[in-house]
Amino acid sequence: MPVAIQPVRHDTKPSIQATDLSLLPSSHFKRLRMSVTMDDLAAAATDDVEELAWKLLSKLPRARLAAVQRRIHPLLQFDVVGTLPIELALQIFSHLTYQTLLTCNLVSKRWRTLANDQALWKELCQTHRWAWRRVHRPQPLDHLPLPDREWDHSDDEGMGDSDSDSEDHYINSIDDAKVELSMMYAELDSGFASSSTSVNQNSTPSIAVTKVAPKSSAHLGKQSRHSAPSIFGVTPDSFRKPDFKLLHQTHIRLRNRFISSSYRLSPLQTRGTPLGGHTNTIYCLQLYTEPETGRQLLFTGSRDKTVRQWCLTSSRVERVISGFHTSSVLSLCAHNGYLASAGSDRRVVLWDLKNNRHLKTICDHEDSVLCVRFDNQQLVSCSKDRTVRSYSFPDLKLRFVLDEHRAAVNAVSISDSYIVSGSGDRSIRLWDSKTGKLLRTFDNHHSRGIASISFNPPLILSGSSDKHLRVFDITTLRGWSTSPEYDRASATGAGTASAALPVSLASDNSYPNDTSVHAGFPLFACQNCGGDRGQLGGTAVIGIRQDVGGDGSAIHRLRNCTHGNLVRTVSLGDDFVISGSYDLTIKVWDKRTGALVADLTGGHTGRIFCVDFDRTKIVSCGEDQRICVWDFAHGIDTSFVQLS
Repeated sequence: MPVAIQPVRHDTKPSIQATDLSLLPSSHFKRLRMSVTMDDLAAAATDDVEELAWKLLSKLPRARLAAVQRRIHPLLQFDVVGTLPIELALQIFSHLTYQTLLTCNLVSKRWRTLANDQALWKELCQTHRWAWRRVHRPQPLDHLPLPDREWDHSDDEGMGDSDSDSEDHYINSIDDAKVELSMMYAELDSGFASSSTSVNQNSTPSIAVTKVAPKSSAHLGKQSRHSAPSIFGVTPDSFRKPDFKLLHQTHIRLRNRFISSSYRLSPLQTRGTPLGGHTNTIYCLQLYTEPETGRQLLFTGSRDKTVRQWCLTSSRVERVISGFHTSSVLSLCAHNGYLASAGSDRRVVLWDLKNNRHLKTICDHEDSVLCVRFDNQQLVSCSKDRTVRSYSFPDLKLRFVLDEHRAAVNAVSISDSYIVSGSGDRSIRLWDSKTGKLLRTFDNHHSRGIASISFNPPLILSGSSDKHLRVFDITTLRGWSTSPEYDRASATGAGTASAALPVSLASDNSYPNDTSVHAGFPLFACQNCGGDRGQLGGTAVIGIRQDVGGDGSAIHRLRNCTHGNLVRTVSLGDDFVISGSYDLTIKVWDKRTGALVADLTGGHTGRIFCVDFDRTKIVSCGEDQRICVWDFAHGIDTSFVQLS
């Protein structure tokens, strides 16, 4: 039966009568193709054409249907984004996460070109403040074995007294008992050791800044080269055009290295090596990048009364600053071409690094200066004399003496407008750096004296002799703590001026206001400590639970898996919190959630006094005279990564 094609009418669409097509024998299909033209199909109703196509395909053998399917498949794919102008397509892609952009790479050549656009990846990097750095490729870090050594615990001059002697002692073993006894003899009125040295205020120190010439390879032996790049020997071929996708992926790889504890441990100094290194306990250190060259250095201060400058790529001492301190160097701070050091000789000394010039020495404190910090406008120091002193910078004229603490002020941290101090009286105090006014007091912030703090508005990180850490937002009082016995009555805001703080402090949203941030994550027992674990964004969360303090503050706590002794040093980063303890361990915590990310052991055989870190490594020092580099960038090219 032939198929009737109705004539085209002006008022209606033509239709193809295909109701009897299934009755056609195969021999009639060729004739049908000749009688039905493309013009006829184009003019026909869509439903009729669809019905005709279905009837035609149903008559084909199965093997031929597969071939037809392959030919039809490209017609079924319509790239809406690919048909848009590049500007509009990139605008759509700019709202995607980096994971989605990587998936878009697999769709088509057009999408791959769009997903790899440097403007998209540059914007993603800028969100995290990840900048491209023009330096040449560094050498990999070599691993050096760490011999074990037993240490007789000496006094920790960098810690001050507490308002309660009985609560600041830990006697867990015979060795601890010996340490406790020696501390009691050294300083009867303190829960921590002290070794103050009398200083003649009228004496004038001689300048003894020396450059240490590089030694021949025959004398130095095998040297470690760390991820921090050097600028020496740079040629035009050493530089590369910025690749922000590569930069973003490298940062993600480094973050995953921290989470998975994938690092290479290497000592920058051990006892007696290298030549020119420290000869006694190392109390403090800081990573520093030269503003003119972009070269990263390490400064260390020691009980040997000196400050040393290290080149991380060669593991050599480049400069020794001596003759200005008459006792232990307990704290140092390097910034924008200057270096300030403080010690148990009650002195604060300021240096001009670029010109190798001593600028000024301050002798205002009445006891050991335990911490010093400065920026472009102010220098702040704290002491065992229970005061915090603020000076204008760089002329170092005294501005304020802050004397509200009831015990030694062990740590101080600053921002443009605020000073934060932590004391053995268990309190943290917030001051206005412009006026010296006490803005807020956080009494009983820990159950024992506060040993260390780090401040990055609006977050304060503190470590204590109660073995715990606490991170909280000073504008919302939300945060997390590693202490399961946290005092619900703490952080009540007691003080002479406890008015609400400026909202601008919370501009970076470092900690979420959502009090249910950890809700919905399954918990299971930790095999190591018996505490709870959960999964949060692919990271192990150890024993997190949430409570509400007596002041209404949200407190996220962790059970177990905490430090086993005094937390001597803490540091806040963009993603992580680092802590170092007398228990010989360094711990890495997720800044936002409080999850224990990594537990670093085996680097030190004596108490850890100071840690610093950047996006590629952690550096630590202690009473064993070791400087350990925990390199998380081994095998990764980080020459283009802005380290801090």
